[in-house]
Amino acid sequence: MAHFVDRVVLHAAGGDGGHGCVSVHREKFKPLGGPDGADGGDGGDVVLVVDPQTTTLLDYHHRPHRSAESGGVGEGDLRHGRRGPALELPVPDGTVVKDREGNVLADLIGAGARCTVAGGGQGGLGNAALASKKRKAPGFALLGTPGERADVVLEVKTVADIALVGYPSSGKSSLIAAMSAARPKIADYPFTTLVPNLGVVEAGDVRFTVADVPGLIPGAAQGRGLGHEFLRHVERCAALVHVLDCASLEPDRDPLSDLDAVEAELAAYVPDSVDGLAADSGATVPLTERPRLVALNKTDLPDGEAMAGLVRDELVARGHRVFDISALDRGGLRQLGFAMADLVAEARQRRETAPAPAPVTVRPKAVDSKPFTITREEKSGEPLFRVRGAKPERWILQTDFGNDEAVGYLADRLERIGIEDELFRQGARPGDAVVIGGDDAVVFDWEPTMAGGAEHLGGPRGTDMRFEERSRPTREEKKADQQARRDARAATRAAMASEYSHSGSGARAEDDQVEIVYTEGDPDEGLEDAGEVHPEDWEDEADGSRGDRR
Repeated sequence: MAHFVDRVVLHAAGGDGGHGCVSVHREKFKPLGGPDGADGGDGGDVVLVVDPQTTTLLDYHHRPHRSAESGGVGEGDLRHGRRGPALELPVPDGTVVKDREGNVLADLIGAGARCTVAGGGQGGLGNAALASKKRKAPGFALLGTPGERADVVLEVKTVADIALVGYPSSGKSSLIAAMSAARPKIADYPFTTLVPNLGVVEAGDVRFTVADVPGLIPGAAQGRGLGHEFLRHVERCAALVHVLDCASLEPDRDPLSDLDAVEAELAAYVPDSVDGLAADSGATVPLTERPRLVALNKTDLPDGEAMAGLVRDELVARGHRVFDISALDRGGLRQLGFAMADLVAEARQRRETAPAPAPVTVRPKAVDSKPFTITREEKSGEPLFRVRGAKPERWILQTDFGNDEAVGYLADRLERIGIEDELFRQGARPGDAVVIGGDDAVVFDWEPTMAGGAEHLGGPRGTDMRFEERSRPTREEKKADQQARRDARAATRAAMASEYSHSGSGARAEDDQVEIVYTEGDPDEGLEDAGEVHPEDWEDEADGSRGDRR
């Protein structure tokens, strides 16, 4: 048995973009023929498409998670990755797409109406696309970005011209069965109608649809009964028909009180606001302001006919057009049908003569507008600078942080759009934490001393010499190392001199016979290159000459 489901939560995921390829063309006599790594393919989108053959969201109730295919990876010889096909999901006519907060994202009316709920990721560029005059053979490629993930709420709102509203067991299902070919379930207990029913009615040359929704009771707009689940199906109707039970067996009910209760629930219900929808269907007009007819049902019964005579004048005094009908013997249905057709024709004429929507003016963005924002935060008492923006966040996802050349390329891109200058203006200092993105962001210590322009620096593919320079000793470190070596040599010579020294001239004569021999080379070799020669580091001989150096 098929079930009617008119509201589901869909978890959609777009396909991931394929990674770019790093490749160098090679052939005989051309070992380095230039980069030929191709781009990765874009991921597929998740698209909702109105299908006239689809009448329920039951399929998405059982399988709410839907994912599109990812793009293919790029290959060498300029073979681009395959683009992921779009995942088209059929939905009924009149489906409204909302986010988790209830904001309307799209209103799908008419066969073929489309809406993309989750976009596919962007494919990464291969090294062939990244080559330039100064970076002729890039040793890296860009990664594909992940597809969008979105949780959307799908609600079906019946697309009909006339809606039948009223208390449970007032005869709405019997009326639509008598006026059309629809065959809803009919029984003598309340809430027999569990789902909306649609019927097609012809009156003269006008053909229109009639919707029968479950009965309304006091408090329906706040969630009582079943009517609150289906009030949305009344939103798109151009006119309403109040079906009043004139032969109710409940002592505290009468047609006038039933009409007041239903009108109160319609006034309490607030339709969704959708930009540009009022000119097409009038769905944003409050339900109490739409054209209405009153049908006094069950007048074929003696009690029903008597009750209709009592309330008819009061209803006319309120400004309603009243019709005495009987769904059982079809009395008065012809007059009611033509009156409904007149309301539908007037509504259609208003839609045809409605003014065209104002043209949309596309204004270009200012040339000095920044594609990013930087905010200063505090974390554990230390400053933290958070960078947000579509471009820098996408570049982070495209970067292979295991490749130094790719990281240098990212640094060049960030510097080119002015992130480093903005960090200077906001008082950032070397070593401060910089975060690019939201919760799943990349955190790094800012080093503004690294010069931009990796394409000007030589080196093997996949490397960046700017990162290698950070491990080289500075001038101060070199001077400190040389001074430590000189101090160590002086201490060694002093120890050797004290070992061979003696008191008096005899000791001096023995010192004259001391000969210093270097077996592996002169320890002072290289000091002359540094421009620092200190003769006092050598022990003078008795005759004023320096020691032999062999």
